[in-house]
Amino acid sequence: MLSCCLVWLSLGQSDFKPEQGKLPAPPPPGAIRLLDEAGNHSFLSMSGGKVNWPLADGVMVSTPGQNKNHIVSRLHFRDADIHVEFMLPPKGPGNSGVYIHGNYEIQILNSSAKEKVTQDDAGALYGFAAPKENACRKPGDWQVFDIRYRAPRRDEAGKITEKGVVTVWFNGRKVQDGTTFGEPRSVFHPFRHGTTPYLEKIRDRQRATSTGPVFLQDHGNPVQFRNVWVVPADSKSFTYEPGGE
Repeated sequence: MLSCCLVWLSLGQSDFKPEQGKLPAPPPPGAIRLLDEAGNHSFLSMSGGKVNWPLADGVMVSTPGQNKNHIVSRLHFRDADIHVEFMLPPKGPGNSGVYIHGNYEIQILNSSAKEKVTQDDAGALYGFAAPKENACRKPGDWQVFDIRYRAPRRDEAGKITEKGVVTVWFNGRKVQDGTTFGEPRSVFHPFRHGTTPYLEKIRDRQRATSTGPVFLQDHGNPVQFRNVWVVPADSKSFTYEPGGE
């Protein structure tokens, strides 16, 4: 893992260019798989229990729960590369997202026909930055995010001393390029909307250590997910189990 981390750190944000030409994409060395082609996964519900999303042939489907039925990884990390493949449903807005650390959302939405994209559209860092261009494919096609994430740094009082940075490749196009961000802005993120005692423990740990999980978002639409992995960039990653504090 150490050599992988050194490569990640030396490349930084500007040289990040994952291969997205063929899906499903094979995970690189050092990847920790959160959902594989056999359906093995390491997600929990927001209460720390079993997920209720349908799972078949390595594909999980977001199941509505009033925007309160996200799934959360057992894996916690600080800085990392995150890979997520997804498919929009044939009907509806296709609203979902990848919530990094439960605070920052890379938006999923059916934006395929839009000429001008905003902070609400696919590939946006929701609440902070619109995608640089519209890279969204039509519903029924598999799509992919590769996200290079550097977490904000905080002092002992919890104040951000260094903003976070994210670069996102979306279907072969760079839609976020070293985008910086500070305090979370969404009123719907899992630590503010429908939170649970399990998530409250994660929230407090996350603020103190800048480590946290990745969530796949429930926003009332049956978005499909497959082939999800994380490559941690440092030695801060660990498995967080309910009751293991």
